[in-house]
Amino acid sequence: MAELVSLTIDGRTVQVPPGTLVIDAAKKIGVEVPAFCYYEGLSLQAACRMCLVEVEKMPKLMAGCTLPVAEGMVVRTETPTIAKARKSTLEFLLTNHPLDCPVCDKGGECELQDMVFRYGAGESRYTEIKHHVDEKQWSPVVYFDAPRCILCYRCVRICDEGMGVGALGVINRGVVSEIAPNKTDHLECDECGMCIDICPVGALTSGAYRYKTRPWEMQHVGTICTHCSNGCKTTLGVRNNEIMRGDNRDQSGVNGEFLCIKGRYAFDFYHHQERLQSPLVRKNGKLEPVSWKEALEAAAARLKAARDAGSKIGVIGSTRTSNEENFYLQKFARLGLGTNHIDHHRTGDVVTLLDALSGQKDALATTADLYEKPAIVVLGADLALEHPLLSFQIRANFRHHQARVYAVTEKPVREDKYAAAAIRCDAAGELAALETLREKLANEPELVIVFGDTVKGDAVRKLVAFGSSLGKPVKYVALVDYSNSRGAMDMGLVPELLPGYRPSGQTGMSAGEMVASGDLDMLYIVGANPLEGGQPLGGKPFVIVHEMFLTETAQAADIVFPASSAYEKNGTVTSVTGEVQQLKKAVQAMGTKPDLEILGLLVREMGLAAQIGPWTPDKVFQEIRETVPGYNMPLPVIATGGAVQTAPVNGRIEVDARPDLVRSSRDGLFTSGTLGRYSKVLNSVVEGRHHT
Repeated sequence: MAELVSLTIDGRTVQVPPGTLVIDAAKKIGVEVPAFCYYEGLSLQAACRMCLVEVEKMPKLMAGCTLPVAEGMVVRTETPTIAKARKSTLEFLLTNHPLDCPVCDKGGECELQDMVFRYGAGESRYTEIKHHVDEKQWSPVVYFDAPRCILCYRCVRICDEGMGVGALGVINRGVVSEIAPNKTDHLECDECGMCIDICPVGALTSGAYRYKTRPWEMQHVGTICTHCSNGCKTTLGVRNNEIMRGDNRDQSGVNGEFLCIKGRYAFDFYHHQERLQSPLVRKNGKLEPVSWKEALEAAAARLKAARDAGSKIGVIGSTRTSNEENFYLQKFARLGLGTNHIDHHRTGDVVTLLDALSGQKDALATTADLYEKPAIVVLGADLALEHPLLSFQIRANFRHHQARVYAVTEKPVREDKYAAAAIRCDAAGELAALETLREKLANEPELVIVFGDTVKGDAVRKLVAFGSSLGKPVKYVALVDYSNSRGAMDMGLVPELLPGYRPSGQTGMSAGEMVASGDLDMLYIVGANPLEGGQPLGGKPFVIVHEMFLTETAQAADIVFPASSAYEKNGTVTSVTGEVQQLKKAVQAMGTKPDLEILGLLVREMGLAAQIGPWTPDKVFQEIRETVPGYNMPLPVIATGGAVQTAPVNGRIEVDARPDLVRSSRDGLFTSGTLGRYSKVLNSVVEGRHHT
């Protein structure tokens, strides 16, 4: 490691690595050097001149955002000369700024506003009429107000460098320079809203949030996005029991500042007009609203009668419900209903991967590994569309650490732009294509391999054998679709495995077999839609469903319980990389209950409370920590908003993993299974219509 450089900032000595910028060195000792254009992780711009500092033996003020430290350097960040220069810079920036803070959505969070207060630039020497340009709507979620723009170019850089899209640029030159979208008058991009959150002023504003509230009027609840499996934290701004916006500006969570369109905007399904708000019971062939008491009594009576009669009962769980709900559901099925017919939609072959890695330690990659490791292989997946955070991490790794990226996919992917090698191959032909990269991969010091659902069963074992043959540390990520797909598997929502990948020793039907079976007496479905797309239901089982909407499956049910969404409950979920994080309740939808509470009330109604146990999230998670291998993790880390990777069973899993059941839904940026139907934002953007 290179020797540290010692310098003095505002009379205090600080030691930092060579090449560190003065603005970053100052942060080490808690000194803020103001800047608009500088943004950590993006290329340097030196456009705003707010970060000017005095450096001894240098004849003029220097830009701290582009000045590397030097041994013995003496820096001053606050002097009368600096204050005057910054005040003048602000005066220039305010020349045509509309000064509409009372109505600007950035009010209270505006960096320009903060700097004007700090340096007292309250008067202007410019008396000319301000140049006005009409506001433009670039997409349903992105608005642009040119007079507010200070040309810091953050939005251009985050879209190009961070997202790899390049949907924004600068047109014209000099005083008439202006930020412009890639399609002249509108955006065609990921619609992620990163440009809005990174904007230091109110030039870019959110179509979902504009003119609704102020940041100090909201409660800010950090929870986990309910859509894909990447486990991004989304901070929901809530006022009067209504979610006003989603962002992650505090950069907490495994995703830092990143959010895709689903994490930032697609919370809107929770107040869709078709949301169920009352239990439904089928009477005279029609689902009728009833009280919770009547619905619970009816469901408990049918379940108890079916169990006592030895009837065949099937249970299908969800990939979006919490770990606590999944654990309690399988416990209810096996102990309360006496059935091992329990399953969920499997979207990645996690079981075979864990079995193939038997005896290897630290072989499962974390989200951070995709940013830190020197080489990444993307196998059979379009990460930018299906796993946007993982794609974002790899792009950042390439920019900051010059990672070598190898893309082996069926179609062109965003990783091709900076890949050390990009190979096209047919689906399920990835391993043969990977073999052609053996020599290059053998020269890498470490490797992370990310693979999709076309690599399953024996192919996973061959992949692990290939990695082991390279003779160097290799980590793996088996991609799965939804927010708790990994947790559903960990919690034993499959017939062949108990929680923690312990063999159940019993046979049981898969979800597809249950739906198609003609001799099933009862079917209990929690948060899943196996009849989506017109899939027929075999036989005539009595069907009980937990659901947020009247989906195809709910329409076929005899009893429907209105369930809470992930944004309306507490608990934990496990990401695609096995990192456990906490769900926090942000709002309450009228008439709904969390799935765990519904199960608990049924258990009590059936007289099984002593057998199944308590059903509050904290009590169930404590049981999970005590009984499920890999989940005995530090509780304070999770409780304070952190993430902890599970350490699953490190031994053989002697079961038939059923790789034939593994099938990704191939949801992209603008779809999210059944849930995506009910997001107005996802259905409003032009890119979403192109992907349906």
